[in-house]
Amino acid sequence: MTATMLLPIHIIGGSIAIIAGFISVFAVKGLKLHRKTGMIFVYSMVVLSLTGAVIGALRDQTTNIIGGSLAFYMVITAFLTVRPRDQWSRWMDAAAFVVGVVVSAGSIWIGFYLLNSATGKMAVIARMSLFLGTVALLATLGDIRMMRAGGLEGAQRIARHLWRMCFSLFIASGSFFLGQAKVFPKPIRILPLLAIPALLPLVLLVYWLVRVRFTKWYRRRADSFNRTLVGRSA
Repeated sequence: MTATMLLPIHIIGGSIAIIAGFISVFAVKGLKLHRKTGMIFVYSMVVLSLTGAVIGALRDQTTNIIGGSLAFYMVITAFLTVRPRDQWSRWMDAAAFVVGVVVSAGSIWIGFYLLNSATGKMAVIARMSLFLGTVALLATLGDIRMMRAGGLEGAQRIARHLWRMCFSLFIASGSFFLGQAKVFPKPIRILPLLAIPALLPLVLLVYWLVRVRFTKWYRRRADSFNRTLVGRSA
């Protein structure tokens, strides 16, 4: 299969992921709309990330390989975090951890390799690789802590789920609104304007982390979250 053949699937998956992702992140957490759009987001992000990584490999586009691989790792680990734990959970956590380590090590290595001799566009790619690799590294450190504890509960569990979902949405929105700015009509092809939806998931990431970890919001929503998890285990 060629990159041209995969491109329509990639675009459709990305469009659905961005729409479902923003609906899910603004929806009331734990209720039906959040759950349904969240699952649509997960499925479409898997399609987007895998096709993006394959297209990147076929076209020798380093950033697409890294971004696609990291998005896949992030959305899968976010989903596994709220999935009821069973006898396979440790194996799935370990497999996801290995993916994260490979993505982190590869991104950081590529970033430093390009940074030594990069100028112009390649310097931007180098810095982006280092940024994504650092995020992946932090995520894998969180994986280690979670696996040592045998899983997370309460606010820690929800915080892990939310920040990974938001970051995978950022990869999708940033790739579209900034990476594909040329597809927008010229009157609205203004980088500061396009940067708003592109970077909004990062703002939401910080907002939800603070709200879950440092306020009483999670305690008020705990019953709804518990019903959500019970429903998924049924």
